Amino acid sequence: MFSGKTEELIRRLRRALIARQKLQVFKPKMDNRYHTKKVTSHTGLSIEAKPVESAREIPICLSPETTVVGIDEAQFFEPDIGDVCEELALQGKRIICAGLDTDFRGKPFGSMPALMAQAEFVDKLQAICIVCGEPATRTQRLIDGKPASYHDPILLVGADEVYEARCRHCHVVGK
Repeated sequence: MFSGKTEELIRRLRRALIARQKLQVFKPKMDNRYHTKKVTSHTGLSIEAKPVESAREIPICLSPETTVVGIDEAQFFEPDIGDVCEELALQGKRIICAGLDTDFRGKPFGSMPALMAQAEFVDKLQAICIVCGEPATRTQRLIDGKPASYHDPILLVGADEVYEARCRHCHVVGK
């Protein structure tokens, strides 16, 4: 979290708009932190998006003239997000996804490892550790100011009220 994934997604999608490419953007319906019908970064950048319950809705919602498909918070989709992206790519669509590769425990997050393996290009962004200032690759979940337990539910949509960027050494998972 807080590495600029959504900002980078929006930047790439805006470049597609400048190039007059037809694009559509999707996000998981469960992510309603900032706006229900926009992908919005923590800094307030946004782009219109269609919220969907499942990855299988994406091809159904696509216009025939769409050439670029943006998907935010890909880690929240079920495992067949990879199949959906593959099918769309084989149809000649450019797919741009953003998502967390690890969960708050530091473990691979949902379908992201498979999605990253299928992708032609992967950019792994880093945040800044809120504790020591080093590059951060982990997401620290805090519950009442204390590290969440390893056994807490994986999915919890939130922002800086629940999560902090941490480096490997400052990241803590409760027992």
